[in-house]
Amino acid sequence: MLKSNVGYSTNIDNYMSGVESAEKSIKSLNSPKLSFLYTSSNSDIKQIIKGIKSVTNIPIIGCTSSGGIIVPDGIIRSKTGFSGMLTLSDENLNVGIACHEAGKDPRSIGRKVAVAAVQNAKTTRAPAYFYMVSSPKEEEEYLLGIQDVIGRVPMFGGSAADDEIKEEWKIICDDKIINDGVAVAFFYTDTEIETAFSGEYNETNNVGIITKVEDKRTVVEIDGISAFRKYAQWIGASPASLKGEGILEAAILKPLGVKAVQGNLTLVKQPMCIEDMGTKTIMDDKIKLGNIIMEKTAIIQLETTVDEMIESNKNLLKKLQVKLFSAPAAYILINSAGRKMLLKERLDEVYKILLQETRGIPFIMPFTYGQFGYEEHSANCCGGLMMSFTVFGKN
Repeated sequence: MLKSNVGYSTNIDNYMSGVESAEKSIKSLNSPKLSFLYTSSNSDIKQIIKGIKSVTNIPIIGCTSSGGIIVPDGIIRSKTGFSGMLTLSDENLNVGIACHEAGKDPRSIGRKVAVAAVQNAKTTRAPAYFYMVSSPKEEEEYLLGIQDVIGRVPMFGGSAADDEIKEEWKIICDDKIINDGVAVAFFYTDTEIETAFSGEYNETNNVGIITKVEDKRTVVEIDGISAFRKYAQWIGASPASLKGEGILEAAILKPLGVKAVQGNLTLVKQPMCIEDMGTKTIMDDKIKLGNIIMEKTAIIQLETTVDEMIESNKNLLKKLQVKLFSAPAAYILINSAGRKMLLKERLDEVYKILLQETRGIPFIMPFTYGQFGYEEHSANCCGGLMMSFTVFGKN
């Protein structure tokens, strides 16, 4: 039977932060097999891991979370750093983890990571489920490489985040800490695992065909005209108001989206900026997105309200719980750093929803830049401004 526990700390001593999180998360667990670890980008993660390893040698995987995490005891955040762990315990669970730094061929790196994770699980089989964490770029290529090895196994996960988009994010894989790359955890189990993956946005009638793309993530034209000006027109904003960080903020409530092949999943594509990030020059006709986009794709302008964004946590949890046949034992609730940034003090309302809907079952909610998952037989996908909610059943 699978059991879980959550530990956390805001101790200014990073070593002791690790100790405290580990002690709480393994308490009363007889056969701990894996801990999901989320920390601040301001933390000394090496010291946190040293503290954890002084308590337990359990494998660890996770990343830095933007501005905090949410656990059953509340919103855990501190300017001096934090750590939080959710530990899974089940004598019948086998887990293989592996990671690799970025390189010239991310798909090849994905294959290497998958092979290493299978080997570390001491098996030759594909897993029942897997978790992926990466830096916020090349996510799709890593995923392709992993699936080259294990096939279309269902997955969940997200990309590492920091507090101010300064590329201070980190990926954690046991005692390894990397800034740019990918890590996976492969789950070998008969225990039920289910994921609900959505942005819970409303679709508008503003739809166009992407007619020109650069570098896989920069939309140049929609319907043959400037993508930036088309987007500004769709959301009723002046182009001047979207300069700098204006488009990033506007897009949280009014992002773009594309439908998966089955039509039951709308992948959210977050407009990130209208600048060339290398030169900081304004690109009046282009929009950089957080994920890959292809020409000749129909793109939809999505929208929501702040109230709806808060309520979406309840909606998605209920959709997740309906999928589960057994009783829940643990929740990994991956949410968007952008959504958190918008909610600010109203994040307390999200916490109250989580506490009510999880009903005493341990959970942890990190805030990532990208979110990964699937929905009802769709392919595994990478998006932004989404929620990837996963539940582990007791048996």
